[in-house]
Amino acid sequence: MPYDPAAFPPFAVTVDLVVLTVRRHALCALAVRRGEPPFQGRWALPGGFVRADEDLTAAAARELAEETGLLAHDPAVPAPPNAAHLEQLATYGDPKRDPRMRVVSVAHLALAPDLPAPRPGGDAHSVRWAPVESLLDQDGTFSRDAEQAAPLAFDHARILADGVERARSKIEYSSLATAFCPQEFTVGELRRVYEAVWGVALDPRNFHRKVTGTPGFLVPTGGTTTRQGGRPAQLFRAGGATLLNPPMLRPEV
Repeated sequence: MPYDPAAFPPFAVTVDLVVLTVRRHALCALAVRRGEPPFQGRWALPGGFVRADEDLTAAAARELAEETGLLAHDPAVPAPPNAAHLEQLATYGDPKRDPRMRVVSVAHLALAPDLPAPRPGGDAHSVRWAPVESLLDQDGTFSRDAEQAAPLAFDHARILADGVERARSKIEYSSLATAFCPQEFTVGELRRVYEAVWGVALDPRNFHRKVTGTPGFLVPTGGTTTRQGGRPAQLFRAGGATLLNPPMLRPEV
């Protein structure tokens, strides 16, 4: 039998973004309030439909640039100042996840330091950074100023939880934590990234010994800074290692 496209129901493909950064020593995610149905007025992850002339990576990079002004970083070239780590997270295809039609979402995880103030765009009515613990509190609801809030739109609470766990897991065995830092950073600033992502307090001396003793993790720049207050602190940049040996094991809580 010849192939007949009309014999199959149509469906759409979207990309949803879990955009994470560390703000005020807390792991935060980008959340948008939807300005159009479905779920009008509800908070959601940023994202959109994949265009007919673009692949998934290009669609995710476009949405990232539109929502944050950041460029997806190609690891093969030096990172520009407005670069962000972007990787594919997972695919979500529950037939009932979108009331409009069958929609398959390919979620992506984006990490970057010092992200700019968010700006609404597309079908977003407003946009803000929110601590992930608030977005995922109990049943995935988002509360602000004691307002009774509805759960995140679509299946975005699940997607966000998966993205947060991916980040928490990967900083154990990879150098991904440096994606949250500026190009030059102190060990103290890197430690606060681990503390924010893992949600635990770490011993400063043990942490300093581990990260500076892990081959290829950090490279001294030769400079110092007093931006943290107190005595000048040594500045580092990310080394060439992608996998950490030994790994930075997450404390049990």
